[in-house]
Amino acid sequence: MAHHHRPTLKQQNKPFKSKHATKSAVKNIAKGRVSRSSLQSRPSTNATTQSRMNRRNTAKQTQIRKRQALIASTRIFNGIDGVPRIVAVIPLCSDVYSQDAVKALAGSLDVDVDGECPQSGTYRLRAERFKTSLQFILLPYRALYAALDACKVADYVVFILSATREVDEWGDLVLRCLQTQGLPEVVTVVTGSHSSGSHSSGEEQHDPTPLDPKSRSAIMKSLLSFVRYFVPSQSRVYDLDGARSLDATSALRALCEGKPHDVQWRQGRSWMLGEEVQWDGVNGGTLKVTGIVRGMPWSINRLIHIPNYGDFQQTAILSAPRKVSQKGPVVAMDLEPTTLACPTSDADSLISTNDPDTMANEQTWPSDEEMHGAEQIDAGAMTDLPDASMGTTPKTVKKVPKGTSQYQAAWIVEDEENDEDVSDADSDGGGSEQMQEVDMTEVLSMQREDEADFESDRKSMVAFKDLDAEEEDKQLESWRARAREAELDLAFPDELDTPKNIPARQRFQRYRGMRSFRTSPWDPYENLPEDYAKIFQFEDYRRTERAIRRRAEEETSTTVDSGSRVTVYLKNVPQSVIQNLNSLGPFVMFALLQHEHKTSVLNFTVQRNTEYTAPIRSKDPLILCVGPRRFRTNPLFSQHTRGGGKGANNVHKFERFLLPGVTSVATTYAPVVFGRQPCMLLKETGDSQEPKLVAMGTFMNTDTTRIIAKRVVLTGHPFKVHKKTATVRYMFFNPDDVSYFAPIQLHTKYGRAGHIRESLGTHGYFKAHFDGPVNQMDTVGMSLYKRVYPKWAGLWR
Repeated sequence: MAHHHRPTLKQQNKPFKSKHATKSAVKNIAKGRVSRSSLQSRPSTNATTQSRMNRRNTAKQTQIRKRQALIASTRIFNGIDGVPRIVAVIPLCSDVYSQDAVKALAGSLDVDVDGECPQSGTYRLRAERFKTSLQFILLPYRALYAALDACKVADYVVFILSATREVDEWGDLVLRCLQTQGLPEVVTVVTGSHSSGSHSSGEEQHDPTPLDPKSRSAIMKSLLSFVRYFVPSQSRVYDLDGARSLDATSALRALCEGKPHDVQWRQGRSWMLGEEVQWDGVNGGTLKVTGIVRGMPWSINRLIHIPNYGDFQQTAILSAPRKVSQKGPVVAMDLEPTTLACPTSDADSLISTNDPDTMANEQTWPSDEEMHGAEQIDAGAMTDLPDASMGTTPKTVKKVPKGTSQYQAAWIVEDEENDEDVSDADSDGGGSEQMQEVDMTEVLSMQREDEADFESDRKSMVAFKDLDAEEEDKQLESWRARAREAELDLAFPDELDTPKNIPARQRFQRYRGMRSFRTSPWDPYENLPEDYAKIFQFEDYRRTERAIRRRAEEETSTTVDSGSRVTVYLKNVPQSVIQNLNSLGPFVMFALLQHEHKTSVLNFTVQRNTEYTAPIRSKDPLILCVGPRRFRTNPLFSQHTRGGGKGANNVHKFERFLLPGVTSVATTYAPVVFGRQPCMLLKETGDSQEPKLVAMGTFMNTDTTRIIAKRVVLTGHPFKVHKKTATVRYMFFNPDDVSYFAPIQLHTKYGRAGHIRESLGTHGYFKAHFDGPVNQMDTVGMSLYKRVYPKWAGLWR
C-alpha cells in the first residue's frame, strides 16, 4: 500500500501573470461564466418599486398623449355634422375606372349608387356603419394635373391597379410625381378589368372581369411588391371583386377609421375643395365657391390661389350650413346664411412687383449754357417740320425698291446712313433697282387693318404641315448637336476658343478674374439690372416666416375655423374659370400666407431624375410645380455647396447643364414661398397630360444676394517650355489683350498655377511663369467669370 502525504502540506505556487492576463486568457478561464454584481450594489426594494412605478406612469402618459392626438386628428370627421374624409380615386391602368371602385366600396354598405356616382367628379357617401362620411374625387385615366390637384387637398388616395395589365408610363409618371409632391394616406385596390372602350360607350356596359382564383395569389403578391417600391408603408392590396366583399369592407374600414397621414408642406395652411361654384359678371366677375375649410383657420385678409388661374382677393365669407332634418314629420329646413368675416385694412393687395423710379438714380444737373443750347436745337428742329393741320400726322415720304408693297415698305428703317448710301447710288447711276415713293400714311392704315384681321387669320391657319426633307435634316442635326454639346461640356467644362476677329478685351469685357469663390470679394449690389428694382428682398427671411406664422395663429377676428362650411366670394375672376371647370378636374383653392404674392429670387435644390436621359440645359423652358402653384420658367442651374459654403461673398458657379447624380440649385424670379415645400420640374411634350419628369427637389430660400457666376476658360498651348517658364500661344491674338488680362492668374490641367510675365511679338504670344515644372503636353487656362441673372416665371395654364 502506497503512502500519501496530506494535501495541506503540498506547496502551491502563485499562478503566473494571474492579475495581468490577456483578454483571451481571461475569457478561456471564465468558460462563459458572467460575474455577478454584489448584493450591496443593488438598489433597495423601495427604490426598485419606485422605478417600476415611474416607468409605468411614463408609459401610461405616453399612451394617453397618443390617444388624445388620435382623437384630436379624427374629431373633425366624427358626428352627424362631421367633415367628410376627402378620398382621391386614381386609376393607374387604362382598363380600370374610378366609378367601379366607388361602387364596390359603397356595395359593402349595401348602398346602391347607380345613377348617382359619376364617371368623373365628386360624390359624397354616408357610411352609417362607421359614423362618418366620405367625399370621393373620381378622376379619369390620363389626367395628370387633375390628379396632382386632387391629392393636394385629399386625406386619402386610392390607387386602382389592374389584374391583367401592367402600369404604363403614364401611371409610373403619376406615382413619381405624387411621391415628389407628398402623398397622403394610401390605399391600394384591384378591380376587375374592362374590355377596351366598353366602359366609355353609353349603349352597353359590361361588368368588370373578376380575377382568376388560381392566379389570384401570385397577382396580389406581384402588385403589392410594385406598390411598395413607391409607398413602402403598404402592407396589403385589397381586391374589390364582387365575389370577395370582405376586402371591400376592409378597404372601407381603412378609409373610415384610419388616421390621415399629415402632408408636411400643408402644415400651417388652409385649403378648400369646392362643392358648388358659381360665377357672376358683376364688378368685373365675382366667383362664389362653397366648401368646407380644411387645415388652419381661413383668413379673409389673405389672397386665394386657384391653380392655373392665379391669385385673387376675397370680398366676403358667408356661412353655408347644410339642410338639417329633424326626426318626425318635420321636413328639412334651410338656414339663412350669415356674414362671418369681411376684409379689413390689413388685407393683402395684388401688387407683386415694385414700380421702380428710373429718375431717382444719381444724375448730373445740366448747366444753364447746356439748357440754352438744347432750346436752340429744339427750336431749329421745329422749323424744319412741314406744316400740318391740327390733329393730323404729316405725311412722310420714303424711297424703297420698285415693286415693294406698302406692307413691306413699313418694315424698312430709313436713317441717315441709308440716305447717304441711296444718294451715292443714285449719283453713280449703278443701282440695279429703281426706287419708288410710298405714302407712309397709307402704310400705317394698312398695318391697323392687318392687326385687326390677325385673330381671324390665325384661326384659319393650317394646324400641321410636314416639313420638307432639308428642314427636317436641319432640325435633326440641331438636336444631335445639342447632345454632342452636353458631352463636350462634360469632358471639357466651360472651355471656349478665343475669337480671332474680335479682341478678347471686348468679347469678355463683362468678365473678371477670381482667385477663390469663397474669399475673393464680389459686391452683390454692383451693376444690378433693372429687374432687381422690381423684386422684393427680405432682411431676414427665416425671421419673417416665423413672424407671419405666429400672427396667423393669433389672428381670430377675421378668420373662420377649420371644419366650417362657408361660401367664399372672390372678385375680378375671369369667366374662363367656370367655363373650364369640368375639364380641369376638381376645383380646389389654397389660402396663401402673407407676402406670398410678392416676387423675389427663389432658389430650389433639385436633383435630376435618373429615368430622364436627354440633356437639360440652363434656361430651357420647364414647368415648375411648387406647393399649390405651377409656373412656366426658364431656371438657371448653379452648384450647390453643402453646408452653405457662402464664405465672404456667396458666389456659386453657373452650370450649363443639369448633371445626373449631382444636387444643383435652380434659380428663377417667382412669387415668394414659405416653408420647405417640395418642387418638381416637368418638360412639356406633345401630350399635355404626359410631360417628362425632369428633376425633383425642395425649396431652399429667397436669397437675392446669391451670385451665380458663369465661368469661361480661355485655353492656350505651351509652345516652348523651360522648367517653370513657358511660352504660351493661341490664348490671345494681339499684344493688347495680353496686357489687359495680365493680372489674372493662370492654371494648367495638371494643377500648376502661374502668371503672365511679358508679351512676345505681335500675335498674342506671351511668357508665363508657374509654381512648378510645366509639361509640354499640358494645357494652360485662364478662368473668367461674369454674373448671370435669372428669368421671370409666368403662370402655367
